[in-house]
Amino acid sequence: MAMEGESAEQLLKKLIDIVNEISSISGFKCVVRRQCRDLSRRLKLLMPLFEEIRDQISQETLNDLISLKEALESAKELLGICSRGSNILLVLQSEKIRSKFKELAVQFEQALRFVSYDKLDIPDELKEQVELVHSQFAKAKERIEEPDLQLYEHLFSIYNQSSDADIEPGLTRTLCEKLELMTIEQLKEESLALDEMVVSCGWDVVQTREKMLMVMKKFEDCVRAEHPNISIPVCENWSGSDQTHTIQSPKSPFVPDDFRCPISLELMKDPVIICTGQTYERACIKKWLEAGHGTCPKTQQKLFSTTLTQNYVLSSIITRWCEDNGVEPPTRLGSSRLGKTSACSIEGVDIDALLSKLTSGNIEDQRAAAGELRLLAKNNGNNRMFIAQAGAIPLLVGLLSTPDTTIQEHVITSLLNLSICEDNKRGIVSSEAVPGILHVLKHGSMEARENAAATIFSLTVLDEFKVTIGSLGAIPTLVTLLKEGSPRGKKDAAAALFNLCIFQGNKVRAIRAGLVPLLMTLLIEPGSEMVDEALAIVAMLASHSEGKGVIGSFKAVPLFVDLVRNGSPKSKENATAVLVHLCAGDQQYLSEARTLGVVDPLLDLAENGTDRCKRKAAQLLQLLLDPTEPVGEARVQTGGPSDTQTRSILLPVTAGVDDS
Repeated sequence: MAMEGESAEQLLKKLIDIVNEISSISGFKCVVRRQCRDLSRRLKLLMPLFEEIRDQISQETLNDLISLKEALESAKELLGICSRGSNILLVLQSEKIRSKFKELAVQFEQALRFVSYDKLDIPDELKEQVELVHSQFAKAKERIEEPDLQLYEHLFSIYNQSSDADIEPGLTRTLCEKLELMTIEQLKEESLALDEMVVSCGWDVVQTREKMLMVMKKFEDCVRAEHPNISIPVCENWSGSDQTHTIQSPKSPFVPDDFRCPISLELMKDPVIICTGQTYERACIKKWLEAGHGTCPKTQQKLFSTTLTQNYVLSSIITRWCEDNGVEPPTRLGSSRLGKTSACSIEGVDIDALLSKLTSGNIEDQRAAAGELRLLAKNNGNNRMFIAQAGAIPLLVGLLSTPDTTIQEHVITSLLNLSICEDNKRGIVSSEAVPGILHVLKHGSMEARENAAATIFSLTVLDEFKVTIGSLGAIPTLVTLLKEGSPRGKKDAAAALFNLCIFQGNKVRAIRAGLVPLLMTLLIEPGSEMVDEALAIVAMLASHSEGKGVIGSFKAVPLFVDLVRNGSPKSKENATAVLVHLCAGDQQYLSEARTLGVVDPLLDLAENGTDRCKRKAAQLLQLLLDPTEPVGEARVQTGGPSDTQTRSILLPVTAGVDDS
């Protein structure tokens, strides 16, 4: 039975909250990273189910979901441990961790098996998605990845040795590499995680800490052998009950972590950016590169360039912080650069100077700098990459709410152009740009609103951002732009809405924002240039029970039959898809479609249409010829890619780099 006092609405909200919390967990430790990502990815696929059944859950289904909630809570706890925990202890407890993953796979497989899908009115594709997750868990319980036995044995041998025992240097280095403990910063994080995990696991604190301190010191010695100038001990204060790690005199002001070099952990004097976007003290990263390393010390990414770019903005911020806290400002040690001898420039433009102007507070300087960045990012992929690496994205985001119309237009268009690069998409969202983009979409000039919509389209190319941006309220504002925007604005809004509505939970938001009546108006509007775009979205919303109801209220079967007969190839495909959803289980719509003569054009499409069109035409023909046959079986028999796989080619890509 459901927990006393817990309603269906409360339970579903809890399920959604837990999945959102799981989605936010990141930074999984290297020794369990693959298992964690697989588990997290599967659980995110359950979110559309919870969103879909909010208003139709029965007591029986409610009871079925209790075990699913318990499994989700256990998964959240395990993923949290694997994110915050110690690599060393996760290896030493590898068999126990493996058993936890196996137990979870069994829990989810059983919980999903007993959910009464046949009593829920959910789209076929959603049923297939949940069944896929179920089958993945069924397989996973038999295929949980075996621990790295060699890694465990080598680490356990060091753990059990005395502190003065000699260890082969090559073995220590191999362990450091496998455990991703190759920098002082990584060792410091591991030390903190160890301390917390030892206590939480209930181990013999004194004995375990002594052994762990010895292991950490051996790893630290290995790292220091490659960085002899580093003078800050990692494990010096890791003893007793003190869980704090300080590297400063108590009288000194606390130096923010972002101001420290990840290699030396010292306050940076000459911060520079490398091609992965990480910032280091110039002398430290130069020594790292000159030693022959080809990776980023912090992220372990392979470097495609050894160019060092002055981080002018951070240098300025550090100087101001020093002045505010009575600390002597750091003196730059020199301006020699590896690979370049002058300030970072693109096409002869000093990027550092442009970024300085963005933060100057002078309106004219900000206009000029934002306009220059917009042009530089317009047509050149390398420019987009280097502008982002120089630290431009957070500064541009900070100007999205500026009252100056010209600056706002330049800024949103710069972000649009930068977002074409996939890594920059993540940088834009992680800089908390979405609220600012939505502000521009709602209150900006028409040009700014158009480019804000295009930016949302660009960001939502990545599935992970469809949920985030939809939940922040983008859909109603895009619907408004689709209603009152310029022709270009309408196309950009439609493109963004199409991407967002691929996620099942966003379909409800779009339907309740009044999108369906607006799309139907665009379909019947004389001379409309939005038929293909509008119909592609209607076809997606028709797969949702609430969307099907709203579409059906327009008595538009004649319109869709006419589009099947006379529309463009894409319109024929999507009109057929809409009719499949409308006619499934509805004799009135089936009879109307037959009377209007839809069979002949469907026969032609079933033979000569696109793969998806052939499949949808076959489904509709089967309904027309035998309305008692489940439509889902026709789709399986006719084969072809799923809706989700083909949707990306149904709508013309109208959003992109500005063409001004």
